[in-house]
Amino acid sequence: MLSVFCAPARYTQGRNATASLGQEIVNLGLRGPALIIAGNSAVTQLSEIWRISLGEAGIDYSTLRFIGECSSSEIERCKTAANEMKAGTIIGAGGGKVLDTARAVASDLNLAVVNCPTIASSDAPCSALSVVYTDEGVFQEYRIYRRNPDLVLVDTEVISRSPARMLVAGMGDALATWWEAKVCADAGVKNMRGGASTQSALALAELCYNTLLKDGVNAIEALRRQEVTPALDRLIEANTLLSGLGFESSGLAAAHAVHNGLTAASGTHAFMHGEKVAFGVLVQLMLESKPESVLEQVLAFSKSVGLPITFEEIGLGRNPSSDTLEQIARRSTAPGETIHNEPFEVRPEFVIEALRAANSASREQCRRTFRTRLIYSSTCRTFGTSR
Repeated sequence: MLSVFCAPARYTQGRNATASLGQEIVNLGLRGPALIIAGNSAVTQLSEIWRISLGEAGIDYSTLRFIGECSSSEIERCKTAANEMKAGTIIGAGGGKVLDTARAVASDLNLAVVNCPTIASSDAPCSALSVVYTDEGVFQEYRIYRRNPDLVLVDTEVISRSPARMLVAGMGDALATWWEAKVCADAGVKNMRGGASTQSALALAELCYNTLLKDGVNAIEALRRQEVTPALDRLIEANTLLSGLGFESSGLAAAHAVHNGLTAASGTHAFMHGEKVAFGVLVQLMLESKPESVLEQVLAFSKSVGLPITFEEIGLGRNPSSDTLEQIARRSTAPGETIHNEPFEVRPEFVIEALRAANSASREQCRRTFRTRLIYSSTCRTFGTSR
């Protein structure tokens, strides 16, 4: 099996990067007119900058507002708009589902695609695939494309004004990258491009994980101050570029399959992709019987940045029914799911056991933290001190 590494043709990141959009498109030899598929927030924040940047580059364009879900019906609606204007380039601006839709449209119409994420909530921008859902938000399929985006342009100033929850969700998606990449590389299974992983892909996946541990908390604090600090800049790169290259060129395993399973439970629909993936990481670690030290490190990180770690925190309630857990487990282990990249057979009953074990371990970790705080508070009162 050949080793395959894939990446976007160009990745550009920095403060006020949107101002260079037109020139970047010209430099890459892409042609107009451009159809911008954009979320409401992107339209509000960037319309004037698009007008100036694309106008100065001589690129005609039209804007189409994204409606809610990366579904087959939304993809077809956007394709119709692109055909009507005879678009030469598709520009996606917004969150992961907007960008997934833009890539689907560009692939179906054999057009160039530019991704401009306005949040760092997933590793979608750099990839050559889309996660497609039903109109109701239930996972439907992965669509794999021939090539990665022609340009990924990341404006850190824009992302610094996004909600903190979005950045945290991106950390949840990125948290899975190292654990899934390592499993796939060790097992010699095919990555998302049908080849074996490379040393560079695995190194980027590990760098992604280490960056989360080092910069995650400080990046959230910077985002809340709306400041582009070095920690936030590195974290955005980890969520977007490192995670994107790591997962696509190494592969996915149980964590993302559990995410897909969780989408079958209606209570999780209010939660973001990365939040569900983060819980999937815990389930994967349980399936693989990882050492307690590994689980403790991942749990401590997840708690420190606010990722969900229990059934209750991911929308399943304190004690989900056996039927609900079975539904999640069966969807997670459907034929063709990435959970089958694990180096052992995974059956629905194994996933149910791992789901419960992950929840129990997380609740025990929470109880230990709470007890530690009580002991600390009691000691402070005894010695007349305060926090």
